[in-house]
Amino acid sequence: MSQMKHIDNIPSTPGKFKEKSPYNRLRLHFSLTKLTFWSFVFLGLIFVFFFRSPSSSSSSPAASDLSRRSLRTSSYDGPAWEKRIKASAKVRSHSGISVLVTGAAGFVGTHVSAALKRRGDGVVGLDNFNDYYDPTLKRARQALLERVGVYIVEGDINDVALLKKLFDIVQFSHVMHLAAQAGVRYAMENPGSYVHSNIAGLVNVLEVCKNANPQPAIVWASSSSVYGLNTKVPFSEKDRTDQPASLYAATKKAGEEIAHTYNHIYGLSLTGLRFFTVYGPWGRPDMAYFFFTRDILKGKSIPIFEAANHGTVARDFTYIDDIVKGCLAALDTGEKSTGSGGKKKGPAQLRVFNLGNTSPVPVSDLVSILERLLKVKAKRSVMKLPRNGDVQFTHANISFAKRELGYKPTTDLQTGLKKFVRWYLSYYGDGKKSVQ
Repeated sequence: MSQMKHIDNIPSTPGKFKEKSPYNRLRLHFSLTKLTFWSFVFLGLIFVFFFRSPSSSSSSPAASDLSRRSLRTSSYDGPAWEKRIKASAKVRSHSGISVLVTGAAGFVGTHVSAALKRRGDGVVGLDNFNDYYDPTLKRARQALLERVGVYIVEGDINDVALLKKLFDIVQFSHVMHLAAQAGVRYAMENPGSYVHSNIAGLVNVLEVCKNANPQPAIVWASSSSVYGLNTKVPFSEKDRTDQPASLYAATKKAGEEIAHTYNHIYGLSLTGLRFFTVYGPWGRPDMAYFFFTRDILKGKSIPIFEAANHGTVARDFTYIDDIVKGCLAALDTGEKSTGSGGKKKGPAQLRVFNLGNTSPVPVSDLVSILERLLKVKAKRSVMKLPRNGDVQFTHANISFAKRELGYKPTTDLQTGLKKFVRWYLSYYGDGKKSVQ
């Protein structure tokens, strides 16, 4: 209909317009009146929204989203701030490296940052302290890192101005990119956060790195979830990864393709690490071993999933210390990027490794171990594995990481959970229960 109205207004002969009837003039007058009225209404709404309601606009998700903070509106800046960054980035070992760790207040980020600092590397952290899970745990990790000399800049990987500023202050030789929106099930509630962090955020980091001079070598966290619906086990880096079972997995797979692109075009040295179910002290509360421990102590029922036909659900649980060793080995063997100022000068290193334990354990066995350690009988609720992105099993083939990184996990689930439970009881104040 809109096209027909448009055609009615075209002259029948070039240079000549139809003579308008009184009815047409009346209709035109009425249309102009309506147009004027709605224009004033629209302008009034704009005035009210932008000029009369600052409090309501500031409380909106877009306004409060830390990812949209910029240096112009943030409190972090100035000589004192830069001094803290330089002090944290100072290399104290003869063969040390200078590393920017994104997601430094996260589970893996905290352990990696502390390990780097202990061996004399320069480390600067970056984290936005979002509330995906309890931010007080992240603040406690931050305090832990401050005690060993690691400063965490509070900011977001989508704040390009901040990233550029950090590279202006420090010539990072390496980037350990661990910041991401984690969790498989949460993607069904907030899919946008995964695209924002795992795709847009990764691109922002790579953009700043490719324009840096010199370009840093980059190690980043992919995930075992990229293997998706594969049934061939153990999972090898050469296996197909085009069947994601969750949006989280899809964004991690997209990250691997994006990494390939930046390596190919800009000469960035990139190493992706596919983590397999990492657990341990200072872990994530959204992980099963963590909230199983909490709920067992509280006497709450815990869900034990089983696959079709009562199939076992199992995970390749990997202790945090083994993961840290793999991360540091990836940094140490990462070759220099070959680009300069965004221009590639030659082929650059591109790798991806599985970091797992190679010993899948049924989730029901995990619960049995926790029962023995906590000396509390769990209230188990067996239910079918929901269609929320979870897969039935994970199992890592680590032969490539063993050959190239010298990666060799040494902690079994019994030993690792004992260390986790000891930390949990200490951190949450329930010291009455001893761990055998």
